[in-house]
Amino acid sequence: MKIQEERLKELFGETLQFEEQHFSAFATKNSDAFRSTFEKAKNLRTSFAVDRDRILYTGAYRRYQGKTQVIYFSNLFNEEMSNRSLHTTYVSQISRSIGKILRLNLELIEAIALGHDLGHPPFGHDGEELLDECCLNHNIGRFHHNVESLHIVDHISNKGNGINLTFQVRDGIISHDGEVHDEKIQPNRKKKEADIQNFITKMKKEDGTITPATLEGCVVRISDTIAYIGQDIEDAIHLGFLTRDELPKDATKKLGSTNDEIVNSLVTSVIENSYKKDYVAFDKATSDALYQLKKFNYKKIYTHPKIKEAKHSIRRGMIALFDKYLSDLAKKRSDSKIFIHFLNHKSDKYCQNFCEEEKVRDFIATMTDRYFNLELKHYSLPEILF
Repeated sequence: MKIQEERLKELFGETLQFEEQHFSAFATKNSDAFRSTFEKAKNLRTSFAVDRDRILYTGAYRRYQGKTQVIYFSNLFNEEMSNRSLHTTYVSQISRSIGKILRLNLELIEAIALGHDLGHPPFGHDGEELLDECCLNHNIGRFHHNVESLHIVDHISNKGNGINLTFQVRDGIISHDGEVHDEKIQPNRKKKEADIQNFITKMKKEDGTITPATLEGCVVRISDTIAYIGQDIEDAIHLGFLTRDELPKDATKKLGSTNDEIVNSLVTSVIENSYKKDYVAFDKATSDALYQLKKFNYKKIYTHPKIKEAKHSIRRGMIALFDKYLSDLAKKRSDSKIFIHFLNHKSDKYCQNFCEEEKVRDFIATMTDRYFNLELKHYSLPEILF
């Protein structure tokens, strides 16, 4: 048995050596991985593979499938509609496709991609905006899903002890902002943990973005946009919110009019303009067409009356639940779901390090669309009707 284990270690070492010999000069080496708390190396897995697996087994990852991508509760009435789980899978697949040709570290890419949206609250970006309002009203700073994603892996997962991910994966998660329009993204290789913590502090007061420390993080960030832009169009067409003929002609002439064509055009542009470079980029014409498509999606999809008609109800529900849970904490109501489904499963470390308002923020951020609505029903609060 011991001989077999030694042989497996030898084969694993040979595989790692082969991979790193074929990495780009700009790829992140497995030996570069480091954690804030040292851990002995795992057998047959790199540090980035360990991170990927830890993310896959978190409760937050399991809840992806119940969180809206764009259209509220869409997975309840049409199982072919996108949800947060599908989106992260698309980001992983696209970023791996790009990273493979650019000869980057695919396990680092995959870990970042699968963890990048863990902090998204229910109801997509509307839910994020409304939870942000609640956080500001309760003086705990602004809410941003990328900051919350890092908070989940650092402070909420593993019963509130965190899962001790590597710096490179944590950095990629908080730096993934796919809503920002980037024609070119170049990694900040001098970035340190202090830069991440300063960014978190800054984001409590304002919107902002931060450049990834690795080229792999840059690939995930640009892939985030590639993954959602065409798929959101397909979902909207599927539900009759728009027709393909409405798409802007200049953009579709350059990128195509279907999700397959759009993804292929964008991925091809990134590869052609990034190969053997220490950055990822679109060519200008492709970037301009993508920006035009983003503006179109915002006007025709993200602010469509059928999608936004429930936003007022969600706002009332978000405020009501936030206040309800704060009251339950103050009164130590052990029958409240914030105790039963959240705090009773958290370590003393988590419970002592965060104030009551932050605990409520974190509990609501973990909810799926369905759970949020069930809680409104449970407390006989304004129900969201669809």
